[in-house]
Amino acid sequence: MRLAVLCSIFVITQSLPLGSVFAETSAQPMEEVVVQGQLGKFGALKSDVPIMETARSVSIETYEQFMNKGALELDDTLAYSAGIIADTFGFTTRGDFPKVRGFDLPEFRDGMQSLSGFYNNTRPEVFTLEQVEVLKGPASVLFGLGSPGGLLNVVTKRPRDEFSAEVGVEYGTFDRKQFTADITGAIPGMDDRLSGRLLFLFRDSDTQIDQVNDDSLVIAPSLTFRPSERTSITVLGDFTKRESDTAHQFLPLSGTINPSASGQRTSNTAYTGQPGFNRFDTESYAITLVAEHELNDVFSFELNSRYRDGESDYQQSWVSFAGNGVPRVDENGDGPRSWFRRDGQSEQFQIDFRSRAEFTTGIFQHNFLAGVSYQDISGVNNDSFLYATGSINVFNPVYGPTPLQPALADNPLTKEDILGVYLHDQISIGDFILTAGVRFDEVDNDNGTNVQEDSEASFSVGALYRFDNGLAPYFNYSESFQPVIGTDGLTNTQFNPEKGRQYEVGLKFQPVNTRHYATLAFFDIEQSNLSNPNSLPGATTQQEGVSKVQGVEFEGLLNFGDVSLESNLSVLDTEDPDGFKLASIPDTQASAWLSYHPEEGQLAGFSAGLGVRHVGKNESNGFDFFGNIVNIDTPSYTVGDAMLGYDYDDWIFSLNFRNLADKKILLYLSCTRRLFSRRAS
Repeated sequence: MRLAVLCSIFVITQSLPLGSVFAETSAQPMEEVVVQGQLGKFGALKSDVPIMETARSVSIETYEQFMNKGALELDDTLAYSAGIIADTFGFTTRGDFPKVRGFDLPEFRDGMQSLSGFYNNTRPEVFTLEQVEVLKGPASVLFGLGSPGGLLNVVTKRPRDEFSAEVGVEYGTFDRKQFTADITGAIPGMDDRLSGRLLFLFRDSDTQIDQVNDDSLVIAPSLTFRPSERTSITVLGDFTKRESDTAHQFLPLSGTINPSASGQRTSNTAYTGQPGFNRFDTESYAITLVAEHELNDVFSFELNSRYRDGESDYQQSWVSFAGNGVPRVDENGDGPRSWFRRDGQSEQFQIDFRSRAEFTTGIFQHNFLAGVSYQDISGVNNDSFLYATGSINVFNPVYGPTPLQPALADNPLTKEDILGVYLHDQISIGDFILTAGVRFDEVDNDNGTNVQEDSEASFSVGALYRFDNGLAPYFNYSESFQPVIGTDGLTNTQFNPEKGRQYEVGLKFQPVNTRHYATLAFFDIEQSNLSNPNSLPGATTQQEGVSKVQGVEFEGLLNFGDVSLESNLSVLDTEDPDGFKLASIPDTQASAWLSYHPEEGQLAGFSAGLGVRHVGKNESNGFDFFGNIVNIDTPSYTVGDAMLGYDYDDWIFSLNFRNLADKKILLYLSCTRRLFSRRAS
């Protein structure tokens, strides 16, 4: 954990009201529905239907919201969302590893899957994002293979018609230096048909872990072309290069959570890697096409496509693990070291074409969607591993010589082809809304030695009713699947995909003529076709394992003019195939963020925020090589956040405090200046 004090001066062009964005529903004219951000056709639901009319749980955090709360990485943007563990493994530099409703949270960007696995993907910079969306629960009916917990979709900043240019400089604790620039506007001489944007970021920074840096370079140009009022074509370019090390040090329990025999403790800044050897460098470039065309008042077409090329250079040394997964150290903190190298390369091409029709048949109003998507992923990871060579003391690290490393193994190229066809319809009958969808996927995997084909059908159905008083109860059932590569040793057939299903009932509430919003959800998730539990030695297959999660979530926003309050609560009851709690998943989480932003009077321009986050204790349980149970209990914690700001002319001053009540204080001073802004003619 960390206490961050972020002092920033930044300008948001076309800024939104602090804490929320307000949109009108199409079905109820003049009624305001509070949503945190707005869903788009290239987002987490492939629909711009208001959240109040959606029979699903969706959380959205806008750029202004997560920047006001002092977010530095994508994980930080999720800290005030119900049911989401933002930093499952603590401070990290290799990637973002949030979990939702107890399960992994796959990452998408602009409605398409970001390449994951083997760390061949560069982390997105929050500066480049418009908003962050989380769709909770299985979503295979729209996106194909995925997690039963849901998915994370980040929305890239796109060109605007308003001309603006702003630059920013930041300096902070651990010698963090960052420069940003954002230039956007209509291209002169194009009759407002063409607009562009250029995002630039450069960072040179150390981190809270000794010897670990976090440097980044981003260049992201984009263009939007509107040849007619019914057609829009956007091209997004992105080059990202990050140079870092691995913040995870794989420290032993003794001297961290548990007391050591000698009474010594490992420092929370300790580095057990090897200077000059350790590194985690990633580089990627991508080009994305987002296009839509309205044929007439009924039919429209949408196209989403991306090509991405990425590579990684990963080297790390750590204290060697024993058979039960615990690092091998003696009572004095000395242990042997392991050495790992991996060079990875990957290519990804994906396309999603869909047609949309909005029409009426009798008393039924339809919003019908039909689409086909294709994704091709190829990659290779050449690696080497040296076990238990040399030694290091985790209480007082002294770095010896780097041993001679084995040559990198020449591993085969892996390929994955995914073809999906889907149909989805939202039917309105007065105030009753029914949604139903089906998707068929063909997934081909080739790991260089074996080829596996999987065919799956995914279903989803939901219902919602809007009462005149603002209440909207809803229900949904949804499914997910994830292929498992390999052969069942008991049946001699290929493994079946892991399956997920969820039942969810909830209540959304938007009081009439107010800007308040609340949602309450109860859900039951089951994931099957997992590895056999230890208590089932006589099983007929190797996939008898089942995980279960039941829970309740609450999200609310109260808005009283200058004052707003966000509140979130989640309670989970989890069980893995062996009957233990799911590892690293807290039973309870709660958060609240109170903000004050007067629009008029003597305090106009002043802003303040105060937040608190509570994460309950979690358990990690398993078995060692001898069948003995290993229990690890991580205690709960509560931290606070705060913000003070002042808007003066073309400047916005903001002082952010993150993780109050922690022992580690981080200070960041940033300054962003709007150089030019005017409305295009």
